[in-house]
Amino acid sequence: MACFTIPLAEGIILSVAKKIAFKKNADSVIKAKLDHLNNMLYGGSFLLAIEHIYHGEVVLYPPFLTAMKNPEDIPEMLHEMSTVGVSMAAIVTVVWAIAEVASYFIKTKSQKPQLKGAF
Repeated sequence: MACFTIPLAEGIILSVAKKIAFKKNADSVIKAKLDHLNNMLYGGSFLLAIEHIYHGEVVLYPPFLTAMKNPEDIPEMLHEMSTVGVSMAAIVTVVWAIAEVASYFIKTKSQKPQLKGAF
């Protein structure tokens, strides 16, 4: 129902934190790595929002979430957000971290001088 809002919120918080942190000192390498995470969070949230619109769980008029029309559905929606949404945000962040670490090791390995025919 509203699981996409948690990764979206993480993306918004990251965007604001990036803007504050890189206001004066712009480290382009770190900023680019955080941009990758932002793109993953925003892209996933957008695709999930489209999927929820397609299935009628999200509508384009207030209250936007169909679960908000019936007060009995609100606890179920909050439970989904706290379990599925948080899990998705955490998994996206972990996958991003693994990709960045792998990228670092691949770059350092390719830059290491090779000794060919030394002995």
